Amino acid sequence: MTIAPRPHPDRRAVLRRALGISAAAGTAGLLGLSAAAPASAYSWSGTLSQGSSGADVTELQIRVAGWAAASAQQTYVAVDGAFGSGTAAAVKRFQSAYGLSADGIAGPATQSALNALESSDGSTAHFDFSEFSSHDGAGFTGGNVSSTQVKENVRRLMYKLEALRKKAGDKAVTINSGFRSTSYNASVGGASNSMHTYGVAADVVVSGLSTLSVYKLAETCGFSGLETYSVSWQHVDSRIQYAYGSQFWWWEDGVV
Repeated sequence: MTIAPRPHPDRRAVLRRALGISAAAGTAGLLGLSAAAPASAYSWSGTLSQGSSGADVTELQIRVAGWAAASAQQTYVAVDGAFGSGTAAAVKRFQSAYGLSADGIAGPATQSALNALESSDGSTAHFDFSEFSSHDGAGFTGGNVSSTQVKENVRRLMYKLEALRKKAGDKAVTINSGFRSTSYNASVGGASNSMHTYGVAADVVVSGLSTLSVYKLAETCGFSGLETYSVSWQHVDSRIQYAYGSQFWWWEDGVV
């Protein structure tokens, strides 16, 4: 069963207001977004740059993780709370994609743009938690980690998928399979340690793009698991970033 993304006029309106502003509009225009952003928008404590550390940097790394590389590369943004060169490079790519000054510094304008990708329930502008729930009705329960951990893993996955969607020209992304309970995973023939059972994997289809094209885009998004593009969906996961994940890169068709 395929779960199609649902439109969210309120969030998309916020996104358009935040991200439709060109770099020429300057910081002031983007700052005007603050009042329109979701009530639960992340509260950044200040400007972040190389050398910064702490919870704000961790959240920043989660949100720019999908901008890990400019071309096919087996690399990812470490979510470790330490703002290093890899985080700075990812911030620059995010800024460039959204019409901001690409200086690698996460100041008010960049933080407003990041918050515009956030929904009030912790999901993101173009993805709902419901799209990732187990198809057997288990929600986020019955996996290989707690439901709370699954939901957090899914949230992090959403931000990578937001980057994939942006790189695809803002084309709609359908989630064919997200989290799977262990029982549901077994019923579809999944491996017992499938990344789906932790909430760190998704099988996706991008409207109007071949699976090969999606695979190529995913190679730049920090995904360490990519199933072959010869099927009708693209499997993506972040296995290498989790202690309970398979600690190796698995790009089934190699670097394309």
